[in-house]
Amino acid sequence: MTAKPTNEPAPDQTALDSAVPEAAVPESVAPESVAPEASVPNEAVAPLLRGITVLRRLTEADGVTLSLSGLEKATGLARSTVDRVTATLARMGYVRLDGRDVTLAPRLMELGNAYLAALRLPALLSSRADALADELDESVSLAVGDRDGIRFIHQATRRRAMSLSFRIGDRLPAERTAPGPLFATEWTPADWQRWHARRAGDPQDATFPAVPPRDPTTRDPAPSFEHRTTQAATEGWCVDDQLIEPGLVAVSVPVRDPGTGRLACVASVVSHTSRHTAPDLRAALLPQLREAVTTMENDLRAAPPPAPGQPRTDLATWTSASKQELGREFVESLARGLTVLTAFGEGRSRLTLTEVARATGLSRATARRALITHTHAGLITASRDHTFSLTPRVLSLGFPPLSRASLPDIAQPHLTALAARVGESTALAVLSDSGEEIQYTARAAAGRVLTAHVPVGTRLPAHATALGRVLLPHPEARTQGYALVDEELEAGLRAIAAPVRDRTGTVVAAVNVAMHTARRTREACELDILPELLHTASHIEADLRVAGRFILIPPT
Repeated sequence: MTAKPTNEPAPDQTALDSAVPEAAVPESVAPESVAPEASVPNEAVAPLLRGITVLRRLTEADGVTLSLSGLEKATGLARSTVDRVTATLARMGYVRLDGRDVTLAPRLMELGNAYLAALRLPALLSSRADALADELDESVSLAVGDRDGIRFIHQATRRRAMSLSFRIGDRLPAERTAPGPLFATEWTPADWQRWHARRAGDPQDATFPAVPPRDPTTRDPAPSFEHRTTQAATEGWCVDDQLIEPGLVAVSVPVRDPGTGRLACVASVVSHTSRHTAPDLRAALLPQLREAVTTMENDLRAAPPPAPGQPRTDLATWTSASKQELGREFVESLARGLTVLTAFGEGRSRLTLTEVARATGLSRATARRALITHTHAGLITASRDHTFSLTPRVLSLGFPPLSRASLPDIAQPHLTALAARVGESTALAVLSDSGEEIQYTARAAAGRVLTAHVPVGTRLPAHATALGRVLLPHPEARTQGYALVDEELEAGLRAIAAPVRDRTGTVVAAVNVAMHTARRTREACELDILPELLHTASHIEADLRVAGRFILIPPT
């Protein structure tokens, strides 16, 4: 197991060989969207930088839909540029366009998944973190260093009225956390200089939207940060005593890469002062946390080398076809630039330029300019051995808000689109714990006077509904792949349903179309409605496969 170091050497431009003479300078890019201390390289791809800026502004909106005019204002880009960028992102499945409104889509999580898969730590350690959270009945998190901050890569959160609200991908200032001093033990003088510059320029932590702004009337954690770092280096653990906000306490222990001895990540137990004070947290829970970390390090030591997955190699062909179909509205250089991030993954944590080009089907020149752009944006780091790797900052592209999506959240846009296409009401349901009822968790109504209206939360007998027969091990429904029920629940009601499966192939929900029997015969339902229904189920499943790769998706 080779964990990615938390602090890479400065990018070496010799790794970016085979220079391309054409230059591209961004029209307008918000300063915080790229590395602020570096000027834009002449060979950076301007549309790619603009696309990254749009995705980050949508991420900062925290899952809230933004209008095209709102994006224009937030990014400083021309409206025509925003229109073309969002049209391209929509074609890629990374955003959804609803008239003039733009929303992040689950497919975007494939970028963050590429980083997490390349890192390997969530796959190897998350079950240990989950087990510790169950044992202690407290929240447990895994974090990696991200420049002068930390970024979460796994969360095992207790469901309480007072519970942790941080998400995978959220970035916090190092000095206000328990993991921060542990990561700072490996900082270089340049890292400390960057931290001091950030503290001077952002004393209230406004550039960290995941944490509340620091109250100027409370103690400043910065003056003691270097002392906490020295203590962390000596003691091998660190405590956060309400530095993020009043009531929140945490204790952290480093998880070290057995091959290099450097920090692979940091494991933390998080609670609140009504359950544990900081000294009590250290005394009561630190021994168990240390024991769990020892087990994690043993897991890393015993992990076999990763087997490289097979990346898509037809991406260049797909982008060319999309450009031919959509014309000027499709920004091919943006689409190709973002696909470079998906070249990385499990067994592909470090790639050469040639390997990136081969994995994406792009030319070396195109791949090289994308790598230059991503390095400038802080999403990729170049090493002196002529290899490239993703940085935790890839998680800033939509992952935090999307990581909290439930199955109904994922399904709702697809249900709405299905209802519009077939002109009938649609719904999503799951099986109750008893296995005897179904519970409606999402629905979309059709614009009809007479329509099937079953509110979200309604429970119905599973055996009498098409949804229930798909969810139950019903022989006929399992063979056909769908179920059609006529007037068994209510006179005049006909419904047809199909299963929704997760990444493992397990049926986790069902989607249906319901109508009055006078509008369509059984044969018409199977001929006209069923293909649309199966198409919708497959799209929900595709989103679920991406969103559920490293996240447990709540069914309701």
